[in-house]
Amino acid sequence: MQEVLETALGRLLKVPVSIVGCGRTDAQVHASQFFFHADIETEWDFDLLFRLNKILPDDIAVFDIIPMQGLPHARFDAIQRSYDYFIHTYKDPFLSGFSSLYPEPNLDLDKMKAAIALLPLYNDYRAFCKMPDRIDHTICNVSSAALFADGDCNRIRFSISSNRFLSKMVRIIVGRLLDIGRGDMSVDEFESHLISKETPKIIIPAYPQGLYLTKVTYPYLDLPTGTTFANSLQSPVNTEWQKV
Repeated sequence: MQEVLETALGRLLKVPVSIVGCGRTDAQVHASQFFFHADIETEWDFDLLFRLNKILPDDIAVFDIIPMQGLPHARFDAIQRSYDYFIHTYKDPFLSGFSSLYPEPNLDLDKMKAAIALLPLYNDYRAFCKMPDRIDHTICNVSSAALFADGDCNRIRFSISSNRFLSKMVRIIVGRLLDIGRGDMSVDEFESHLISKETPKIIIPAYPQGLYLTKVTYPYLDLPTGTTFANSLQSPVNTEWQKV
């Protein structure tokens, strides 16, 4: 995405443009809210937002261009990020690109909820990072985490907010939660990973397409999610999410 945006901006402004995004996502992971900053000295006398969206591919949309004073940083200034992970337990072609299919209708949601309740109690997520030695530290301050389901428990949503996330951290957590839901892992075993801080030899992250970066908050900027589709996933028609 970075290269695509930089190419489009450079094409319109006739100067090279470098951008800095609020974070990185794996292939097939969605972002319904994403910020980037660019230092642009060139002035323009046209509707940059309109022209930018006109030449960007269909899967990338820019909702606003906000002039900022000082030296704001899209990545380092963020104080909280929120992710949602969507699961459906029945085959639905209309959901296949936007929610992850796990055809397991008998997941134990209560045990999954018990494991999720542990997340804000710990702050070292080394056990949920594939390559922890490649980064400075694995401390993440999870402020909230919750599990939601529709009335039939055929669609499930896991939500989590933290000041930072490690690479594939949310997908790894969801993978463990699914293990708990199937009965392949106990809640105590899940907590032991949080306590021991030891990275398991085998880590299988959940599928990428169910994951959404849904909100990024700054001390000076707190905007609602800008996409109708993302909001419809969180509150689908004829479906009321219920907290487990």
